[in-house]
Amino acid sequence: MNDVFAQLVGQPEAVRTLRAASRAAAAVLRGEAVGAGAMTHAWLFTGPPGSGRSVAARAFAAALQCTTPTEFPDGEAGPGCGVCNGCHTALGGTHPDVRLVVPDGLSIPVAQMRDLVLRSATTPANGRWQVLLIEDADRLTEAAGNALLKAVEEPPDRTIFLLCAPSDHPDDISVTIRSRCRVVPLRQPGAEAVSALLVERDGIDPATAAWVAVAAQGHVGRARRLAGDREARERRAAVLAVPRQLTGVGACFDAAAALIEAAEAEAAAAVAEADAAERAALETALGAGGTGKGAAGAARGIAGQLKDLEKRQKSRATRAQRDALDRALLDLAGFYRDVLNARWGSAVAPVHADTAPLAEAAAQRWTAESTLRRLEAVLACRTAIDANVKPRIAVEAMMLELWQG
Repeated sequence: MNDVFAQLVGQPEAVRTLRAASRAAAAVLRGEAVGAGAMTHAWLFTGPPGSGRSVAARAFAAALQCTTPTEFPDGEAGPGCGVCNGCHTALGGTHPDVRLVVPDGLSIPVAQMRDLVLRSATTPANGRWQVLLIEDADRLTEAAGNALLKAVEEPPDRTIFLLCAPSDHPDDISVTIRSRCRVVPLRQPGAEAVSALLVERDGIDPATAAWVAVAAQGHVGRARRLAGDREARERRAAVLAVPRQLTGVGACFDAAAALIEAAEAEAAAAVAEADAAERAALETALGAGGTGKGAAGAARGIAGQLKDLEKRQKSRATRAQRDALDRALLDLAGFYRDVLNARWGSAVAPVHADTAPLAEAAAQRWTAESTLRRLEAVLACRTAIDANVKPRIAVEAMMLELWQG
């Protein structure tokens, strides 16, 4: 048996809620009466990065499309077998009635949301549910949010909206959309649960799995990347070397430049393959390289389309850079947390076990107050970048604060 919710790590309450809702949804399709609140047309999955928001939403979408009821460990039968065509295609992103919106850039534009709203009015091709899943719904522009709200307020029959956001705070999702959704809160999974998943699912040896699970601070995707990607481990090591490199003003600016350049290089490598494939596909679709009558006019059209594509790809690269930089800042914050733990003699396990001796040495030199100021400087840098302060300026200011303590 391949339970679709098996990949949702450390979220027993959420699994129970979603499993009960998928059973209620199946009952609705059979024409049976269900209790009030058992199933609703709009859901909001909240939780910190790495908690599994999109994993939960995709698993729920698969359960809604499942055609083979299965007996689960809780003793009840229900949808979500993980092996039928409905589950398989929904999880793989190819189901005709599951539309995924994953923002390429820093925001989700209104045009994309209007297309989604039009899609929501169509009848499900397989006669079950039309599922519209929006990852990073906190990136909706105000106009895009208003367009979505109209559909959520008056949903078509058999259409279900699944939204993912860090929280249900108004800064992340509008109050009006939030009020029409059932919220499924997720928490950061424990290191033990993440480690067990890596061992069972990916075949990673237990010692490595335990180390990366703690180092990734409960982020499943990051833990898997650290376990299997040597360059990711090297980037992390370079970030954790920053505190001992800050010996003066010049060193602070050098460290900031190195951190920004590393984030840019990581982002460029992450999007290069997708960018090249998109460009080649667009050129082929538009008849690039053609000859004969009309070729000149087609070439002018290609130039305009390519310009639009380059604009979207630039936005995606910017987002990838921000994400890479944020991962580095979280690693840095973890180091200063370890210093605080060492300073206070806490029994809590360190985030970065491999740099624990460095953290203990720093704890002997720094006061608890100066260490806390350093940790706050890292968190303030994350907030500034999220508020669209230029990353280089924010990181340079942070480095100076880290040096001064």
